[in-house]
Amino acid sequence: MGDPRNPRRADEPWNLDRLRIAEAELRALAPLVTFSGGWAWHFMAPPHEELKIFHDHKDVDLFVEPGRFPELVQLLTDRGFHRIWSRFDATSTHFYRYAKYVGDAKVILDVFVRHVPSVEVGGMRVVAPATLLTFYGDIHSTDDCVSVLAARRLLDRGIDPIGRSELVTRPR
Repeated sequence: MGDPRNPRRADEPWNLDRLRIAEAELRALAPLVTFSGGWAWHFMAPPHEELKIFHDHKDVDLFVEPGRFPELVQLLTDRGFHRIWSRFDATSTHFYRYAKYVGDAKVILDVFVRHVPSVEVGGMRVVAPATLLTFYGDIHSTDDCVSVLAARRLLDRGIDPIGRSELVTRPR
C-alpha cells in the first residue's frame, strides 16, 4: 500500500543491505504468511539485479490466514516489530502495519488478514500470479513495474510467469 514510485528513480538499484535485512525477516515469517506485491514478484523471478524498475521493495506486503493472525502478531512482537499507524487504519479492519529498525534499515510490513490463492516458489508462499495482478489499483500501487507488465503479457498468452526472465528484463 505504498505511495506510487518515482519514475525518475526507476533505473536505480535498491539498497542491497536493506534488502538482505528485509529478506532475513521474511524468511523468519515465511511459515505463517503469503507474500504479495514486489516481494512476491522478487521470489517468482529468476536471480536478478535489484533495480527499482523491476518491482517495488519499499515495504513488504503479506497475507495471513485469519486463524493464524494471533500467531503472526506474537512472532512479530518476539522479533521486535511494533504496530504503527497508517492512513488505512480508519477504513480497514483487516489491514495492519508493523515496522522495526535493524541498524539503519527500516523494515515495514503491510499485513492483510485474509485468505488468498497462493503458490510455493523456492520455499516461499506467494500470491498466485493471476490473483496478484488483480490487486493493482487497489491493494498495490506500482502497476507499471517490469514484473507486473511482463506477468500480464505472459498470462494473456497462457504462460505461467513464475521463473521467467521477462519478470526482470528491461523493456526495449
